[in-house]
Amino acid sequence: MCPQINDSKKSSKALFIVDMLNDFVRDGAPLKVAGIEKIIEPIKIEIKKARKLKYPVIYICDSHDKNDIEFKLYPPHAIKGTHGADIIDELRPQSKDTIIHKKTLSSFYKTGLEKIMREKKIAEIILTGCIANICIQYTAFETVIRGFQVNILLNGIIALSKVDYDTALDQMQKVLKVKLI
Repeated sequence: MCPQINDSKKSSKALFIVDMLNDFVRDGAPLKVAGIEKIIEPIKIEIKKARKLKYPVIYICDSHDKNDIEFKLYPPHAIKGTHGADIIDELRPQSKDTIIHKKTLSSFYKTGLEKIMREKKIAEIILTGCIANICIQYTAFETVIRGFQVNILLNGIIALSKVDYDTALDQMQKVLKVKLI
């Protein structure tokens, strides 16, 4: 399991890495996000920081069945057991990291994520990954409504367009009161 900070005077943090999977990152992938390569290095730096400071690194990953209902909205992607559903090599998890598999845009729906956060006494998260106005925004919302603080790593998220990126950040900051870091 991931180490946790036990100093009761400090909030325990966790780093969330959302959907940094081959099917979103690699050329020719069904949901390749243009420019996503630019967020890999900032996320790597944040992973290194989290591990040095000994707070949990939690990967949240799409993991769909072959006939998933989500495929009515998006092309098939991140199908369980395929290379496309794997976390990219550049951000490879270590054995002490936690991997959460999700079937929806929600990082919490039927995943056990909240239970893990409470067990690890996590009070705030640093949120990274893709896509700002989709899974990042839904994760931020669901984290906030459960009483946790959310910090968005600005150079560690991406959207499909600048308008989507700016709108998502504006909404998360104004409505959800997330911190932009």
